[in-house]
Amino acid sequence: MNKTFSAAYLLLQATGELAERARLALEHLKDCALCARGCHVNRLIASRGRCCTGEKAVIYSFGPHRGEERPISGRHGSGTIFFSHCNLSCVFCQNWDISQKGEGKEVSHEELAGMMLALQERGCHNINLVTPSHVVPQILAALSIAAEKGLRLPLVYNTASYDSQEALALLDGVVDIYMPDIKFADSKVAGAYLGVSDYAELCRAAVREMHRQVGDLVLNGAGIARRGLLIRHLVLPENLAGTDRIIDFLAREISPATYLNLMDQYRPCYKADKYPPLDRRPTPLEFDQARSLALKLGMTRVIS
Repeated sequence: MNKTFSAAYLLLQATGELAERARLALEHLKDCALCARGCHVNRLIASRGRCCTGEKAVIYSFGPHRGEERPISGRHGSGTIFFSHCNLSCVFCQNWDISQKGEGKEVSHEELAGMMLALQERGCHNINLVTPSHVVPQILAALSIAAEKGLRLPLVYNTASYDSQEALALLDGVVDIYMPDIKFADSKVAGAYLGVSDYAELCRAAVREMHRQVGDLVLNGAGIARRGLLIRHLVLPENLAGTDRIIDFLAREISPATYLNLMDQYRPCYKADKYPPLDRRPTPLEFDQARSLALKLGMTRVIS
């Protein structure tokens, strides 16, 4: 696997399909419904919809990141590109200055391609697109340019999982590693905290499609991810997220071999102090119960 690996998008680039995907995606900006928000605004002019992003992507920062999961960061770091803004409104967001305030700089497709190539030159294991759901057209346009100029790294789609089937269809054969964060099991519960009414249904549909495209996570001989699905889930106080239902969904409907990172680092941020029980951290017992359930349901690749 290590010797023969080739990033998925290179095949599309060789046939001209990658450039065509970029063209089709950019057409959506004129009447944008590509992310799950479905705002139907013309992002080529002043009206920019919920994501507050126009024709150009807004970048907060980019560089090697060594704090991701071991198969993603490896020894040399994951080549992360942090996109500003978001199509969700999480009241407990730990990066709210980026996702909600939108701090960052607009960049052209060529500049974004240059960032990808710079990360490759710095020895990163992959290109890690953080909060990408609202900038799929810009990513595809930049990727097409970067691939022509020699980009070869696998692509990581690091998402909050509020992704449309239309966007995922454009990414089929482009993304090597999907890394969705599943936030809530119940849309009625999620609505009060994320600002959308249909999160859980769309999230589950997105994860099913992601797994259909790339399968279970595959590592090379050095333990570095090359292709597949890696799930993140943040355990919240009082099982507010419905962690038991999320684990059951993964075990029964996706795969018991799903690589699952159960995260215990929740802490109250942004507006969380106004939304009990989000005003406190989970107890060790609450987290241990979640991990024990994952093992009981036969999940074989659980980390924390």
